[in-house]
Amino acid sequence: MASHFQSASPALPLFGVAGWSNSGKTTLIEKLARHFAGKGLRVATIKHTHHKFDIDAPGSDTQRHRAAGAAETAIVSGSRVAIIEEIEAAGEPALEAVAARLKPADVILVEGYKSAAIPKIEVRRAAVAPEKLLAASDALVLAIASDYEVDGQGKPVFNLDDIAGIAGLIEKKLGLNEHMRQRA
Repeated sequence: MASHFQSASPALPLFGVAGWSNSGKTTLIEKLARHFAGKGLRVATIKHTHHKFDIDAPGSDTQRHRAAGAAETAIVSGSRVAIIEEIEAAGEPALEAVAARLKPADVILVEGYKSAAIPKIEVRRAAVAPEKLLAASDALVLAIASDYEVDGQGKPVFNLDDIAGIAGLIEKKLGLNEHMRQRA
């Protein structure tokens, strides 16, 4: 089965938020998305999961369409569009290919994809601290956001609640300050 996840643009504004389970990735992305949207930027997000998921309720029309053999199903209302594509035979698509399917955005925040070749920040919480430091072995981890004192391995360490500081790092890396000036 062919998949629409084929090619990607080289200039996608991707920035990752990586960390171990329950480290606070989703909460940080929520705060960053709110911060950037508040500055008038168009924000998109991508969430990677290692678990199978289904956004259809059993017996719903779109679930029935898929069960009948539809390789791709769209559901549309006056306020939302969702496209569901079956990809098992094609394998998991590359991050860049998924991002290329999104509408143009000023910043695409990526949750998960720990080993993706994109700039990222590592999230750490004391409650799950025993896991190894990703920054120690990944040069693309530009900084660490943590709720406890961490050896940053020479990389900046932000307090997990320092949204302005973390956003500043992302803005600088992706050139968002220039983009915001051009919009003004």
